[in-house]
Formats: sequence, structure tokens, C-alpha cells
Amino acid sequence: MGAREAGPVLSLVGVSKTYEGAQKPALEKVSFSVKPGEFFSILGPSGSGKTTILRTVAGFEKPDSGQIVMDGDVMNAVPPFKRDVRTVFQSYALFPHLTVRENVEYPLRMQGEPKASRRRKAEETLSLVELSTFADRLPHQLSGGQRQRAALARSIVSRPKLLLLDEPLAALDLRLRQQMQHTLVALQKELGIAFMYVTHDQGEALSMSDRVVVLHDGKIAQLATPREIYFAPQNEFVSRFVGRSNLVPVHFEPEGSGYAGTIEGTRIAALTSERGGTARMAIRYEAVQVMALNGAGRLPDAVPGIVEDVLFLGTNCEVNVRCGGISLIGTVPAARESTFLVGQPVQVRFDLVNTQVFYD
Repeated sequence: MGAREAGPVLSLVGVSKTYEGAQKPALEKVSFSVKPGEFFSILGPSGSGKTTILRTVAGFEKPDSGQIVMDGDVMNAVPPFKRDVRTVFQSYALFPHLTVRENVEYPLRMQGEPKASRRRKAEETLSLVELSTFADRLPHQLSGGQRQRAALARSIVSRPKLLLLDEPLAALDLRLRQQMQHTLVALQKELGIAFMYVTHDQGEALSMSDRVVVLHDGKIAQLATPREIYFAPQNEFVSRFVGRSNLVPVHFEPEGSGYAGTIEGTRIAALTSERGGTARMAIRYEAVQVMALNGAGRLPDAVPGIVEDVLFLGTNCEVNVRCGGISLIGTVPAARESTFLVGQPVQVRFDLVNTQVFYD
């Protein structure tokens, strides 16, 4: 018999929070657990409740109802400094008058750890984040990416059970953000500490996480792996917020033992349902195939349209096609010469493997 899997590092059980004077709750009966050593992300737009979750877990806010449980103990009344949790903020929050090494040693100093052991642990942690050569510098002598790594080192030096990261890459430029994503994933795997990462950036959440919870208006819209969230969104909000999707009106009419879908008057034989009536199909830009109308005429299952505009994005182009009363956006590989011209008649087909259909 194998060893029994350890319980969750953190559980939220029916947590609700409404701020004074607010019209609606910041959180409404939110429940989820974070496993030991898991990279867990909380993804959502501004005002969805992400920061409120982080603040209640860190101990800066108390839930109105529900429980914050860590290692089996209810933490609602436990002050922040007594929780085995550290937070990395977007603003770095380094002490400007202390060197990088002294900043990293600070939490250990507060715990009363002897000087020699503090220094050894700080050196080891700075090496982990590749800042050993900057140990004697002050924060203002570092770049933004280096300051973020110093803040990270200070948060992990005491090896907390849970590390909270509050949009830590938001202030960095694109190249540094991508670099830091690799750093965070590698570091998390090496340390085995559970990371709870709060972000509004779907790219960050999908690329780094073991699991993602998507928040909408203080409630969980979906909790799943990044691939499940991307390829099988459970509702329209998730399909719109994660990735880039068209929401296409479809009418299902009886055919055989089921129903076949019609889009703007074109019957799409492969688009079937067990239910008739009007619905909306969520389909990613990359699953919309835009093709020129050649001499052979329109293909079966293809919706005719006119190119309205083309966005050149480097490796690909987004082509916006007006098909009757709707607009569809498809992604096509970029070519040196313009791929499609505005006003050009085209036909649109759909890769239906990863589409989702939502009824009212």
C-alpha cells in the first residue's frame, strides 16, 4: 500500500465577504482546496474577488461566513504573522535602506534565527533566484525584474507551506514577464511549496498552473486544469474570458433522430445537438477557417462572407469576416504579402472539435 496522500494545504469552505457600503458581495460561498506542492491560480477580471480571496487567506480580511482552513485548522481568527503563509506583492515592498541580502534575511531575523544560519539560508535562496552577485546592492540599484526576484527570495527563505503571489509580474515588460514565468515554475517545482497565484492575465494562469479557478462576480465560474478551461469552458463567461472566442448564434432544426445547426442560413451538417431551438456556439479564433472563394465555388458547410478588416500580429493575422448579420474572426498564418484584402469575398468553415454550445 502506498503512502496516504497528504490533505490540502489550504481550503476555503463556503467563504463569503461583503464590504461595507457595497451593493453586492465581493465573495459568495466560495469553496476550493489547494494541494501540497500545487501551482494554483486564481484568474478573473477586476472586481471578480481575486484580491479578497488573497487577503482573507493572508489574514488581512476576515470572511463574513465560511472558513479558511490550513492543515486542518480553522484560521479565521489567526493573525497574519501567525499563519504559515508569505505574500509576494506587485509593488515588491522591499526595505529601501537594507541590502538585498538583509531584505531576504529579515523574516528569519523576526523569527529570532541566529545570524550565521540566517546568512546561510539567505545565500542559498539568493542563489535559487540567481541574485547571488547582487546580494550587497540596495533595491534602487536593481532592475524591476531583479527587485521582483529579491521579493520572491524574501518570501520563500523561511519555506512557508503556502506562497501567495498577487499579480507579481504586472509591472514588468513583456520579455521579463515571460522570463519570470519560467523562473516561477522552475522554482515552485524545486521548492515543492504550494503557490497560489492571483492574476487577471489568462496567459500567465494557463501557462504556469496545475489548476485554475476562474472567478466571476465573486463566484467560481469554473475550476479545472488549464487545458480543460481552454478547450471545454463550462459557460459563456469562461469561453469569452479565457482565450479568444466568437459567440455565434445557431438555430437547431430537426434532422433524423437529432437536430442539425444552421448559421446565417447555412446548414452545418456536422454541428448537431440533441436539443432544438436557438443557442450560441463558442468557437476559438484558431478554429475558424477563412478561405478564399476560388473558381470551384463554395464548399459544403461553408458560410459566405466579406472581409471587413485584417489585423497583422506577426506570426498570424486575425481576419474579421462579415457573414450576413454576424461577424466572425478567424486566425490565419501570416504571409509576407497580405493574406486577405478588405472587401474580398471569402468562405468560413468551422473546426467543430473544440466548440461549445450554450442554450439560454
